[in-house]
Amino acid sequence: MLENIVRHMEMGTPPMEAAYRGSKEIGFTIVSMTISLAAVFIPILFMGGVLGRLFKEFAVTICASILISGLVSVTLTPMMCSRFLRGAHETKHSWFYRVTEGFFNGLLKFYDWTLQWALRHRLVVAMMFFVVLGATGYLFVIIPKGFIPEQDTDQLSIITEATQGTSYQQMSEYQKQAAAVVAQDPDVDSLVATVGGPSASALGGPNLGQMVVHLKPRKQREHLAGQILTRVRTQLEEIPGIKVYPQVPPTVRVGGQLTKSLYQFTLQTPNKEELYEYTTKLEKELATNPALRDVTSNLFIASPQVMVNIQRDRAAALQLNAQQVENALYDAYGPRWVSTIYSNVNEYKVLLEVLPELQSDPNTLSKLYFKANTGKLIPLDALAKLNMETGPQAVSHYGQLPSATISFDVAPGYSLGHASDEVAIAAARILPDTISTAFQGLAKSFQGSLTNLWMLLLIAIMVVYLVLGILYESYIHPLTILSGLPSAGFGALLTLYLLGMELNIYSFVGLIMLIGIVEKNAIMQIDFALDAEREGTPAETAIYEGCLIRFRPIIMTTMAALLGAVPIAVGYGAGGEARQPLGVCVVGGLLFSQLVTLYLTPVFYLYMGNAQRAWERWRGKKSASVEAVPAA
Repeated sequence: MLENIVRHMEMGTPPMEAAYRGSKEIGFTIVSMTISLAAVFIPILFMGGVLGRLFKEFAVTICASILISGLVSVTLTPMMCSRFLRGAHETKHSWFYRVTEGFFNGLLKFYDWTLQWALRHRLVVAMMFFVVLGATGYLFVIIPKGFIPEQDTDQLSIITEATQGTSYQQMSEYQKQAAAVVAQDPDVDSLVATVGGPSASALGGPNLGQMVVHLKPRKQREHLAGQILTRVRTQLEEIPGIKVYPQVPPTVRVGGQLTKSLYQFTLQTPNKEELYEYTTKLEKELATNPALRDVTSNLFIASPQVMVNIQRDRAAALQLNAQQVENALYDAYGPRWVSTIYSNVNEYKVLLEVLPELQSDPNTLSKLYFKANTGKLIPLDALAKLNMETGPQAVSHYGQLPSATISFDVAPGYSLGHASDEVAIAAARILPDTISTAFQGLAKSFQGSLTNLWMLLLIAIMVVYLVLGILYESYIHPLTILSGLPSAGFGALLTLYLLGMELNIYSFVGLIMLIGIVEKNAIMQIDFALDAEREGTPAETAIYEGCLIRFRPIIMTTMAALLGAVPIAVGYGAGGEARQPLGVCVVGGLLFSQLVTLYLTPVFYLYMGNAQRAWERWRGKKSASVEAVPAA
């Protein structure tokens, strides 16, 4: 609006009249741009699942700000221009204006010359469109795909695992060694280390520990959380006796289980022996895959166990029963809470158990005595048989069926999409048909998001087409306006690919934003050409003049959007590394689409106009031939 009013004033029109003429010329264009841009984000408002919850507020904010901005542009801006702008003869320009205006005039002359060449060689430009369209589809296939990018939240999570059957005391020593190593890192502020408890039970057993590491604030350290994690991992792997599984906690947890690695793949079957056999095979196969890291499972089937088989007839003859034997064993190894000692300020639980050094030796079981009803002490060997064997530490269930969960992380240099495909391919090759499989947690949400994001992108384009079709009362002109979208997608995807970034949910938001940003260039060009054609100007002259006159506002708005996305593209601010793909998409898409659409849109406009006129002539001839047929 402002640029069009200033253009009239530069031609000598008084400010009041320039504001009236300029707003009249550009008013419908602004309405079209505002409604179509807001329509891009309408599908997000009605999305369900994780994506809907993540981006609903974002879509509401964008739609509201666009609509308010459009209202201000067609009401307040013309009024302010008529009151505050001065005529061209009253304005004194500085040297900066003269330099930038000279540069712009040179750029406009170059565009004029290249535009004439493009209009003379329309077929070449049209072929470029199909080449870019094919290249965009190819990039969509080969680009690495991710879900929610890793974000530095000043925290690390480290899970430690010892050999099955490790005692609580030994596990505590291992955990103390690991905590001491982590605490020495200069970027670590504090940590909490635990062994046993609910977290260990959820992870799979008492041979597992957990550490929550709090890093120093981002401004006080040079390295990101992922870099610190790599450094700490190397140091912890030198501790003998334990394995470590460090990870950067995800910003959003979506279902799943508490596992040692971030992504989960669950196997289910009623046959436990078959489940144990093939889970072990699949885990070994995935551990050798270079796309995966920290492959592990919650299957602990080699835990040493002592089976106490009570001889019930012999126990009954000795005046003992199974309940008494079980209670005595719990007294020895429970431990049992038998009393509480109270002081002035504290209370102390009294726990009954045998000495810790005796708990780790199964031979000490023979030294246990049980008090019979007659008062005699009966040794365990007199009423039970002891068998040493290995067995499952815990039997996991999912959906009421025995299950095992293999967890994994993505190796550096690979994407979640590639890693998930590798897991699915290995499972299809190794597992029998009797075992059902499914991704869980973030991996499951990622699988569903791929389909949802493509559908969201297609629905956004369809909604924009319908809105533009209603505004222009045409099926042809919306296609011309949307013809620049493949070039925007190509520029965005190519930039992501060259910078080694993934196509994740933030990247998709950038692609959706590009739909609205790129289409406004074509709207400005086509609106002017349609008005000129209504006044009798030939189509080629109309679109040529429209491109030259709208060149300045197109450059202005594109550069404003591009420069606004630069801070996001460079990852500025807290958590900026997660939003970086969004800014890269917008910057790359705008740079390439700006270059292409300045020449593609006028060529596409002429081709589509010729096709429409040919269709109308054919319909006219057909109608005339039908009317010429005499009635029977």
